[in-house]
Amino acid sequence: MSDVKPPAAAERPDGGIRVSGLRIDGRSEPLVRGVDLEVRPGECVAIVGESGAGKSLTARALLGLTPRGLCTRADVLEIDGVDARDLGEPGWRRLRGARIALVSQDALVSLDPLRRVGAEVAEPVRIHEPSVRGTALRQRVRTTLARVALPDPEVRARQYPHELSGGLRQRALIASALAAHPAVLVADEPTTALDATVQARVLDLLRRIADEGVAVVFISHDLGAVSRVADRIVVMHDGRVIETGETTSVLAAPRDPQTRALVAAVSHEPQDRTARGGPPLLAASGLSKSFGERVAVDDVSLALHRGRTLAVVGESGSGKTTLARMVVGVTSPDAGTLRFDDAPWDAARAAGAARRRVQLVQQNPWGALDPRWTVGRTLAEAVASAGVPRAGRRARVAGLLDEVGLDAGFAGRRPAQLSGGQRQRVAIARALAVAPDLLVLDEPVSALDASVRARILDRLRRLQADRDLAMLFVTHDLDVVAQIADDVLVMQDGRVVESGAVRCVFTEPRHPFTRELLAAAGIAAHPGGTVEDPRDTAAHPGDTA
Repeated sequence: MSDVKPPAAAERPDGGIRVSGLRIDGRSEPLVRGVDLEVRPGECVAIVGESGAGKSLTARALLGLTPRGLCTRADVLEIDGVDARDLGEPGWRRLRGARIALVSQDALVSLDPLRRVGAEVAEPVRIHEPSVRGTALRQRVRTTLARVALPDPEVRARQYPHELSGGLRQRALIASALAAHPAVLVADEPTTALDATVQARVLDLLRRIADEGVAVVFISHDLGAVSRVADRIVVMHDGRVIETGETTSVLAAPRDPQTRALVAAVSHEPQDRTARGGPPLLAASGLSKSFGERVAVDDVSLALHRGRTLAVVGESGSGKTTLARMVVGVTSPDAGTLRFDDAPWDAARAAGAARRRVQLVQQNPWGALDPRWTVGRTLAEAVASAGVPRAGRRARVAGLLDEVGLDAGFAGRRPAQLSGGQRQRVAIARALAVAPDLLVLDEPVSALDASVRARILDRLRRLQADRDLAMLFVTHDLDVVAQIADDVLVMQDGRVVESGAVRCVFTEPRHPFTRELLAAAGIAAHPGGTVEDPRDTAAHPGDTA
């Protein structure tokens, strides 16, 4: 690929990381308790667990990035052969980038929006290898971008992060981490917000990086991704390592109850409910929407009945979020019609008295909840808009919290005092406060770990049954589709390329793009109604779909 290659594993006999007895103490209690971890050159080790298990704190300790106020101790902490136990910040700065590097979850936040991609990739080389300048530095940048399979590296080097898609940005971030040829790469949830096909390409890239001799630490809540890329798994719970072993062995026969719960939370068993009769609650015909010369939605039609869930899936840029915004009423179609409860539905009606009947749950509750307000105040405002008298609002707020599985004490907390899953449940409670007929959920569980995600989806199913709710569920996660949806629309380049009952589409996909999505998610379709889970196979974790 180029004449500049990363150091081979054989050139680093002490490469990788060795950790023994890692402990991270908070102000009142230990957060990480005696973690042992070893990752050899050429190996990918995944750290998995629920939110709050300590996996990201452990990863941060490997980079000397433990949050201020926490105390980190270890019996052994070796990074590429360097004893890092007593390093100060200057010592860590010499290690970070040169011997160990981080790839974080959100590339758009991690990359400087005011700096071109080439300058971002060049920065660690400028810091750690000051002798590399001019033509040699430009060649290093091009080589590193090519190494992560970024197309047209010379063109991409001159672009800004906002000019790249999510998958290309993530690869640019990985290139920046690899530019100074570190021996260890820590990837903290690097594929969470990516659709199935882009995620598969990033995972294949991480596997190839490990095969080139880099020690890769992969932090993830996605066991499907872990099964694809990791050689070994370390399972954490409550700050401790509760199980470790070869990936295929742990996923096929987990020993610890917590590990079994994590594996059980990932299911590819599609819903099989009888279709509802009568007119649909929501009907769309020939919807189209363009932004300038780009066609976002092209001649899309759909029907959604009460008590049913319709999933909309596709790659980034396929038009699924634009479609959801038209349904909510914040975007008007250029052509086509929408009908809600057998009456015309448009932005004007969505802004009127009927707006309460269609509610949106966004992907990021941080952006949807006021950080200054308590949960109780947020829900009380929503309850008031629904016309509940002041005297009954406190009881109604408590009832909403109970519906989403939170006790009344959460009313006194602010968003910063909640976990990701708890914040998402508060966002759902606020949407339910006005007794809607239709919930539009845009990637509501993409950032949650498997067990929390399963609890949220189970809660939504129960709410749907209790309230006879219709749900339009936008997601890139086909496992979520299998768990929650009755029907599915598959979108590509703004058009619906396939639609139908989830079980039929998953088991007998007709369109090549649908088959590509299922393969990228690790779901093997079989005529006859069964869906094969990748954890039931013994494929090498480096095999590609």
